[in-house]
Amino acid sequence: MDDTTAFTNSASKPVHPIYNAHFALVCLSSLLFSASFNMLIPELPAYLSSLGGAEYKGLIIALFTLTAALSRPFSGKLTDTLGRVPVMAVGSLVCFLCGFLYPVLTAVSGFLFLRLFHGFSTGFKPTATAAYVADIVPQNRWGEAMGIHGICFSTGMALGPAIGSAITNWFSINVLFYTSSVLALLSIAILFNMKKTLMHKQRFSLSMFNISRHDIIDLPVIPAGVVTLLGYMPYGVIVTIIPDWAAYLGVANKGLFFMVFTVASLFIRFIAGRMSDSYGRVQVIRTGLIITAMSLIVMAAYESFSGLMAGAVLFGIGGGIMSPAISAWTIDLASPDQRGKANATMYIALEVGIGLGALLAGWFFNDVIQMIPPLLYASAGILIVGFVYMFYWTKTPYSGH
Repeated sequence: MDDTTAFTNSASKPVHPIYNAHFALVCLSSLLFSASFNMLIPELPAYLSSLGGAEYKGLIIALFTLTAALSRPFSGKLTDTLGRVPVMAVGSLVCFLCGFLYPVLTAVSGFLFLRLFHGFSTGFKPTATAAYVADIVPQNRWGEAMGIHGICFSTGMALGPAIGSAITNWFSINVLFYTSSVLALLSIAILFNMKKTLMHKQRFSLSMFNISRHDIIDLPVIPAGVVTLLGYMPYGVIVTIIPDWAAYLGVANKGLFFMVFTVASLFIRFIAGRMSDSYGRVQVIRTGLIITAMSLIVMAAYESFSGLMAGAVLFGIGGGIMSPAISAWTIDLASPDQRGKANATMYIALEVGIGLGALLAGWFFNDVIQMIPPLLYASAGILIVGFVYMFYWTKTPYSGH
């Protein structure tokens, strides 16, 4: 048996341990990729305002997630036909190109176009990455593996915004854009050393871009998609309004909130992933939804730096509990030869949730600070809806492992 076959079959037979060089490489690549695009988030609202587009702040995330969602059916199909590694490389390549184009396209229309184009990055790389991890890790440790990979992705989310704000304060916004490109390039370089895991890889052809309605949504994964959409709408709200809320509360580094909530999620992801392997995805997801809702209520009720940081910690813990369990549940519901489409379905729901949350937040916020607490309370209500929805799945075969 060669290496490719061994890794491909590991979902049903633990041929290799979870901790191996290939798993480490995909985790490192995801860390760099995550840092590359997340380091821009806290600075983009002010940058767009400086270009004269303050009224379009809600589109910063909404446009990004729109193309991410639209590209998922294509990335899912390519992941299952062309291979995991090439699709991951495409996602990082988009980040690399965008970092050099932001300083060039300085009109509001050019900026919004780049946000639309930049979304292809997360439309491709995470879809293929999740399938790759499932290929190289035994099924009974998927939750743990998704938790560990989530730690690396979240480390990029934590370091990126804080480093991005520091670079902008010390140097300039253009240096930030170029740094983003460098990290994306390193993420691509790592991929060249990764083993291929798709056994029946097809030669690339334009027909791979022919998408039918059967290629868009993996029907068995819809329950995970519904929970993902409801669970991530508040994140879209957060990334849109928190930079302004932090400035209102006197926080100099607008990336501090993102760093705190992401660091908090790091400490819980590993444990949460293993708990979902042992006690079931549904129970763990429900816990994550409730804690995340509590975080939003704390931020809305206590208009202070301490309230913001306490909310950030709880937001990170809730997300860290929920994320690996949803990823593992998605793989549970999917057939082995449809993992790319299954992950695409889940990520479509994620992008729609984030984009919808960001769009609605931008419309209701409209640079009126007093609108932020009501938006946070409303976001908590959405999570409660998800919590109630999850009770239905206690009566299905997927409520456990």
